[in-house]
Amino acid sequence: MNYNIRGENMEVTPALRDYVEKKVGKLERYFDTTPIADVNVRMQVLNNQHIIEVTIPLPQLLLRGEEKHSDMYAAIDNVVEKLERQIRKHKTKVNRKFRQEGSLKYMFKNDLEPLENEPVITDELEVVRKKRFNLKPMDAEEAILQMDMLGHSFFVYSDAVNGSTNVVYKRKDGKYGLIEPEA
Repeated sequence: MNYNIRGENMEVTPALRDYVEKKVGKLERYFDTTPIADVNVRMQVLNNQHIIEVTIPLPQLLLRGEEKHSDMYAAIDNVVEKLERQIRKHKTKVNRKFRQEGSLKYMFKNDLEPLENEPVITDELEVVRKKRFNLKPMDAEEAILQMDMLGHSFFVYSDAVNGSTNVVYKRKDGKYGLIEPEA
């Protein structure tokens, strides 16, 4: 794996760089063959909070984790644990649906053991609630206002201009995102 480590509002020391490479490098043990991927790591300090974001784009899978902590080394440990959970999830839950050759199932080793305190994953995903509603034509600004008024983190609506079904959502940074289907 090739590491691209950068810092914002901080200097990435050789000790930090080595620690990240050592910890993230341990993820290689979950794969049959060492993945050829660029590991993008962004470290940042904001208001005495150390933030680390790790993104590993793989051929059929995107592993991404972000953690905040008062200590950068603890944040690195937490983000690696999060990435391990994602790998286990994809190995067990997702791959039961796709058992053909060349699927994600064949990317991971078969001898993965469950993490401590990890919930047991069943074969089926359970839908616990269904909701039906009419999509009112509106623009993104009105959809954001509706979402905020309802206190939700996302809102589905029909675009007034082209009639497509869009989603607005509130991001972790407090700004808004828009998901539009490709034409």
